[in-house]
Amino acid sequence: ISEGINLIQAIVDVISSNGWLKPALAAMELSQMVVQGLWNKDNILLQIPHFTKEIIERCENHDGEEPIESVFDILSLEDDVRNDLLRLPEHKMADVAVFCNSYPNIDVGFKVQDADDVTAGDPVEVIITLERDIDEEDMDEDELNQLGIVSAPLYPKEKRENCWLVIGDTKNNTLYSLKRVSLQRTQKVKLEFMAPEEAGDYNLTLFCMSDSYLDCDQEYQVPLSVAVADSDSGEDDNDESSSGED
Repeated sequence: ISEGINLIQAIVDVISSNGWLKPALAAMELSQMVVQGLWNKDNILLQIPHFTKEIIERCENHDGEEPIESVFDILSLEDDVRNDLLRLPEHKMADVAVFCNSYPNIDVGFKVQDADDVTAGDPVEVIITLERDIDEEDMDEDELNQLGIVSAPLYPKEKRENCWLVIGDTKNNTLYSLKRVSLQRTQKVKLEFMAPEEAGDYNLTLFCMSDSYLDCDQEYQVPLSVAVADSDSGEDDNDESSSGED
């Protein structure tokens, strides 16, 4: 299985080199499914150790203010409510806690460098900041050192969590830039790509895709205004001058 993950990563690299967005995202989701031993059509809560269909049914039938549909919903429950829904012995509850604490809760920020000065065909830089949302004061040194180690009971060996950062245009299925990074607490990443050859306003998307967990991916709209390149403007001016001379 671990070799399969390496193969999927190579597939992502090949797909991205061809600039295909949707197939690349599908391959990334396949990596998540292989690590967790689930299909993406399965209930997301089955990722959590010892969760059964009976536990999920109790969660679905829970008469609370908000539905229980995600790992974050499990985390937000009051202890007595969670204990009543899960009904697991203490050692299994400890496994649940390890998974929930390992599940990535990442704050993503980004900025397009010189966003007001992007011209057709020129390089574009996007600076992305990643920060794991954790309360370090409530964690001991061992727990902090375990950050980034994937909780996946069905995976045969220890795995470090990575994520793919992707910028693409969903409208025309174009992948502009991709980078796979490993995150423990905080990180700053630079993505570079060439602006489209045609001037205009583009609505690109930044994807933050886990390689190990389902249902924690994020996406953000990245508006990009591309101006006419100087050479193009010069050609237009020359064309107008020539027309005037005629």
